[in-house]
Amino acid sequence: MRSVVCAYGAVGHACLEALLEEGAEVGLVLSHEDVPGEKIWFQSVAELARAHGVEVMLPADVNAPEVLAAVSAVEPDFLFSFYFRQMMGRPLLESATRGALNLHGSFLPRYRGRAPVNWVLVHGETETGVTLHYMDEKPDHGDIVLQSRIPIGPEDTALVLTHRMAEAAAALVREAYPLLETGQAPRRPQDHVRSTYFGGRRPEDGRLVWDRPAESLRNLVRAVTAPWPGAFTSYQGSRLLVWKADVRSGRAAPGQILLDPDGVPLVGTATDLLELCEVGWRDSPGQSGAGWVREAGVPHGARFDGWP
Repeated sequence: MRSVVCAYGAVGHACLEALLEEGAEVGLVLSHEDVPGEKIWFQSVAELARAHGVEVMLPADVNAPEVLAAVSAVEPDFLFSFYFRQMMGRPLLESATRGALNLHGSFLPRYRGRAPVNWVLVHGETETGVTLHYMDEKPDHGDIVLQSRIPIGPEDTALVLTHRMAEAAAALVREAYPLLETGQAPRRPQDHVRSTYFGGRRPEDGRLVWDRPAESLRNLVRAVTAPWPGAFTSYQGSRLLVWKADVRSGRAAPGQILLDPDGVPLVGTATDLLELCEVGWRDSPGQSGAGWVREAGVPHGARFDGWP
């Protein structure tokens, strides 16, 4: 059973590795060039494929005629997409005679779309999942083959959750592959009435808006902390990145900075106080909140920019 795999990132690497361990005949791997300036903390899909003697293409446009020709030349039974970043058109999806399948990082039909690992944390979810489903031309819309639930702990960051998702996704691929190979894999339509969809996130979406609830701001911090670009605010004209935060009881005006007896900064929100546990100026290493207060000379009662 021949396959073409489109994959990138930690989940993509884990899923391709699982397929190869299952003895899948992978005739071609499509992946991405690394984006300049992006923190590459995950293992390379392209290097894994080449290490197993599999041809690799890194197309700027996955739907280009030359890419479709290369995929068609493999005569794949299945096409797999594992955290691939480009949408595939109908000709590419139909190039696989037995179907095109995608591994999505949520428990579908919830959290369709981009960046599901970040969105579930932003929204304070306590559970997510991974889903292997057939692809059609609508994002994350096709029939479900298998899915697995993943718990989210209150302190989990996007990095922690991504590693957990990669493990769960690889296990799902190992379970699904022999079922697909023998034609015994289940196929269940999604309940589209229950679907939710979220778009991609940009670094600017990490801005801390201090008149929101403290727990909401804490969730944003853990959703976009390193290796993502980080949540941020501004103090005296300079961007301050917040890498770790916690909620403390108490009240202050939104954006106002109170200092506890140990010099730890506590910021007013719509509800409680947000403790800045680890922060750093843009392009500077992180440090404790108290260390930042001392170095920057932040007085008790100071305010972040834009918060009178």
